[in-house]
Amino acid sequence: MSSQDIPEENLPSEQGTAHGAVSVADEKHPFADPGLPPHEHRIQDIDERAARRSERAVALLFTLSMLATVGFIVSYVAIPHDKDIFVFPIGHLSALNFALGLTLGVALFCIGAGAVHWARTLMSDVEVADDRHAIAAPEDVRAKVHADFKQGAKESALGRRKLIRNTMFGALALVPLSGVMLLRDLGPLPGDKLRHTMWAKGKRLVNMNTNLPLRPSDVAVGSLTFAKPDGLEETDEDFQTQIAKAALMIVRLQPDNIKDKRELDWSHEGIVAFSKICTHVGCPISLYEQQTHHVLCPCHQSTFDLSDGARVIFGPAGHALPQLHIGVDDEGYLQALGDFEEPVGPAFWERG
Repeated sequence: MSSQDIPEENLPSEQGTAHGAVSVADEKHPFADPGLPPHEHRIQDIDERAARRSERAVALLFTLSMLATVGFIVSYVAIPHDKDIFVFPIGHLSALNFALGLTLGVALFCIGAGAVHWARTLMSDVEVADDRHAIAAPEDVRAKVHADFKQGAKESALGRRKLIRNTMFGALALVPLSGVMLLRDLGPLPGDKLRHTMWAKGKRLVNMNTNLPLRPSDVAVGSLTFAKPDGLEETDEDFQTQIAKAALMIVRLQPDNIKDKRELDWSHEGIVAFSKICTHVGCPISLYEQQTHHVLCPCHQSTFDLSDGARVIFGPAGHALPQLHIGVDDEGYLQALGDFEEPVGPAFWERG
């Protein structure tokens, strides 16, 4: 069907009269402006049945995107992560990864293909030439921009083509669910795990270097010893997770030098045990000044006074190091008398 077969009133209106215009070069303007080529109507512009077919094709693509997104979610939940499949000619692949990649790829491709097909067949394709203007446009240019925007929105047929509009909104609403489902791989919610460590009543203090339980006689005055809970081994699967919370530094002070009453009560013969994890960003503390009883975090120079409840005396740390209440068991080994009373490390709990 050609434009000659359609009544003049059914043809889309042209925008402007410059199509095909050719200016003549003169002394002031030595280069001729060929103008824009004559606009040719598409079949969808002149045949509503063709426009309907394009509308259904776009809606089908958006619908396929929605189905692919649902397939992504179902695959993520239903397919075991250790299941393999053979895909020719690639070979053996993870069934879950293959399904997730395929369904997410189809979902995104169908949205893009639907948008392109919509733009190429149903939206206006009339070329419009406009003059450049300054960034700070005058009121008449602003009015023209608003008018052009309204005209473009009208020609997009978004309001008239409800099937396209509804399926597009459905596809765009479902696709983000793919990303939401992936949050499941971040693991189970931590609950109160960050607020507790392996330390418990009766848990012996084990020297990190010798891997042997500590006796009070093993800790000399002015020395710094690092300890871990009894039963925690470097070969354990969760060793790094547990030691990041339970790492302990042990210092022996003269009881008369301990200024904080609770620190003295929670010590044993001047032996005090504090968390090794800095309360700024969680760096391990390892620098000890014997004369001042200060420990220094090497990351950002937060300084704590171990003779005064490990309070912060310098640096960005927000609060004192947690202290572990210790004593000795029946065999004379140092043991914990409970867990830390507050979580170790950065002060996230103060904001929660």
